[in-house]
Amino acid sequence: MAYPTDYRYTEQHEWIHVEGDQIKLGITDYAQQQLGDIVFAELPAVGTKVNRGETVATVESVKSVSDVYAPVSGEITTVNTALEAAPETINADPHGEGWIVMIKPDDPKEIDSLLDAAAYEKLIAAE
Repeated sequence: MAYPTDYRYTEQHEWIHVEGDQIKLGITDYAQQQLGDIVFAELPAVGTKVNRGETVATVESVKSVSDVYAPVSGEITTVNTALEAAPETINADPHGEGWIVMIKPDDPKEIDSLLDAAAYEKLIAAE
């Protein structure tokens, strides 16, 4: 799969897309493939403050449970509540409708430290 070049990525297999003064967060196609069929998503409340590197959500598959980490510090502004009824959307469209939360970053410069698509593809090729 070619990863969207206008997204940024983490070494823990999350993606972000900058949308105005916020970021949309999800897990990558690689991550959802490793997890298998996702059956549950535990989502945070809107207004929750998160620090970079902290768990922001949890996804559970038939094989395992995996934390989703905040790539930046900030406040949760929107939660994809559609995942509560249809967590498998993460498998079907991980870089689109399978997004998890939106975060308003405290410091947008944190985004600059994330991987671009080429660096992320190199990372997963080595795994």
